[in-house]
Amino acid sequence: MAACAGDAVGLYISIPFCRSKCTYCNFASGVYPAGEHQRYVERLIEDLAGAGEWAAGIGVELPRHVDSVYLGGGTPSLLAPELVARLFGAMRAEFDFDANAEITVECAPRQIAYQTLEALRKAGVNRVSLGVQSFIDREAAVSGRLHSRAAVLEDIVRLRGIGIENLSVDLIAGLAGQTDASWLESLAVLADSGVPHASVYMLEVDEDSRLGREMLAGGARYHAGEVPSDEAIARMYAVAIERLGAAGLDQYEISNFSRPDFQSRHNLRYWQRRPYLGLGLDAASALYAADANGPGYLLRASTTSDLAAFMQGREAVETAWLSPERQHEEAWFLGLRLNAGVKVAALEEEFGPKMVARAMEAVALLTEDGLLTFDGQTVRLTARGQLFSNDVFQEFLGLVAEVGEVGMRARA
Repeated sequence: MAACAGDAVGLYISIPFCRSKCTYCNFASGVYPAGEHQRYVERLIEDLAGAGEWAAGIGVELPRHVDSVYLGGGTPSLLAPELVARLFGAMRAEFDFDANAEITVECAPRQIAYQTLEALRKAGVNRVSLGVQSFIDREAAVSGRLHSRAAVLEDIVRLRGIGIENLSVDLIAGLAGQTDASWLESLAVLADSGVPHASVYMLEVDEDSRLGREMLAGGARYHAGEVPSDEAIARMYAVAIERLGAAGLDQYEISNFSRPDFQSRHNLRYWQRRPYLGLGLDAASALYAADANGPGYLLRASTTSDLAAFMQGREAVETAWLSPERQHEEAWFLGLRLNAGVKVAALEEEFGPKMVARAMEAVALLTEDGLLTFDGQTVRLTARGQLFSNDVFQEFLGLVAEVGEVGMRARA
């Protein structure tokens, strides 16, 4: 069920700076001079100071209580120690942090200076997500990563040495040159590392990335011809679920696995539709109306992906109130990402039986296709449905709309 307006809020801070750009990446990030880092952090601090006024001006309630923080990017660990301290000082000046708040920073292996590590510890960071992508050195190198397997394992030891045990490792199934054997090796190294959380993504090549453009043009600079087939990537993903589960990392979301009590609390906010404030380049927010009689219930906001435009001011933010129908759709496609699934009774309480009944007609059709299951209480993706989740969500929404149109014609 969606959170109420007075709930705690999660903070997402986008840090778009990288030391190198990965071949498959289409995120709003890039290689910028270090001098830009200070200007950018100062811009973030301005937005933090004005967040409450901005929210009030558009009819949104912005809770002061924060129970999760996530610095993503990009590579936040590239920030100088003094900038890390200033940024966290500004966050704590504007918000009341829960004593047990989960505070995550994304780090690139071999790119965490000792002084930065100390700054993160002093700032209260208690969770680190390492963008490994592959433990096979050649696969990492041809993808634009700058680390080796040895460097990753050394960083894990360093992080544990300063008391950060809550570690996550990202892997990608489908990198250029990847084979079934090399994928099994990466999974084995991850399991042996003992980290309590992992994220596994199936490679999706965007045509705006360097790798995507090369695949369209038939080039070889970024090894586009070595990218595994869709069938091979799907097979690798299925193997990951099996092998990580056997190692004690159980799948709890399409791309996420954890040991007990180590799920990403911040990321769960997104799938459970709880409020979060995103600041920085290409950052998203989901906040609730301060007044139930206001222009809407849930507000989606996003900032520009253009760094120059972002540096110019908050007018770069786009906002939209979501109708109950749109919120209902989100409840389905976000909730279905979780292995826990969607509780039908909870949606009926939130949106009314009539709206949910239309969705259940779509559920019935997709259940016949082997993409969803329904046990009388909860709807979940099947293993096959997880493999093709984006297609399932698109078809689901199309079927719901079709059912609604048929109903309107019938009433007419």
